[in-house]
Amino acid sequence: MDVSIVIPTKNGGRLFERTLKAVFNQKTQYSYEVICVDSGSKDETLDIISRFDCKLYKIAPEEFGHGKTRNYGASKGTGEYIIFITQDAVPATDTWLENFINAMKIDSDIVGGFGIHYPYEDCNLFDKRDLTIHFQGFGSDNTIYSLEDKERYEKDEGYRHLLAFFSDNNSCLKRSVWEKYPYDDVDFAEDQIWARKMIEMGYKKVYCPYAPVYHSHNYKILSYAGRYFDEYRSLYKLHHYLIVDKWYRIIPNMYRHIKSDWNYVRTLKDMSPRTKLKWMNYSFWRNHARYYFGYYGGRYAEYPKWLQKFFDRFVSQQRKQRKK
Repeated sequence: MDVSIVIPTKNGGRLFERTLKAVFNQKTQYSYEVICVDSGSKDETLDIISRFDCKLYKIAPEEFGHGKTRNYGASKGTGEYIIFITQDAVPATDTWLENFINAMKIDSDIVGGFGIHYPYEDCNLFDKRDLTIHFQGFGSDNTIYSLEDKERYEKDEGYRHLLAFFSDNNSCLKRSVWEKYPYDDVDFAEDQIWARKMIEMGYKKVYCPYAPVYHSHNYKILSYAGRYFDEYRSLYKLHHYLIVDKWYRIIPNMYRHIKSDWNYVRTLKDMSPRTKLKWMNYSFWRNHARYYFGYYGGRYAEYPKWLQKFFDRFVSQQRKQRKK
């Protein structure tokens, strides 16, 4: 088998059916299998899986972990390459798989790759902008990344972020290396933790813009508190990155971000004043969640145990999802 495609699932809904249809509609020379690891779906997800030629493995909801569940799914396959996607990431072309594996084969030292994400049509205004800019920064062609400047890596936080970025919404790993270095059992950022280790060990990764998936979210504003808390807690653990280093810098940084969003909205000529006002209200509340709860997440490691438990129980989105 050439490729094992691993998809963790839980209550994927109708969008998950689109994902599987696109996966099984690939035009490729490579043989592939699809492995779904479900952690307690209560909707039609299991029925959808049964209508496709998938291998299904079930785990208890409390057993789910971003790293260990993907390791488990990968262990059930035999493909020389392991592709991880999420249940809401829909391959955007029928050459997605072919192009992904071809990119992985460019250099024998490439052990991991990630593909571009396209926003869905209904994606919110700011995520659509940010996703586009983010992936443009990795190049317009297949691009190989490796640690070429150790001194810069030690001093330049942006360079470390560039080399460590990896996304299991649309990623590919070489099985022979994954077997030696599987994912860590962590609540968040298992993909970037793994990529950083590989880069620091001297391996290479590849960015493939020719292996696109549709993937974006329109979360409710209230959910962003927990999501940003988890994100910046993980970024501190991974890079020692703080969104703000002092509490009194939260509001100035939030203001600058909102001002940047406003300057962007002002450039949109075909948008009514009422719609612009709606997006600026969205920007205010989302950035409020980003900077306040990002600050708390970045400081998590220095909190006493009782306060960590409080944040884990009442704020962390990952803990809430696992409990559900």
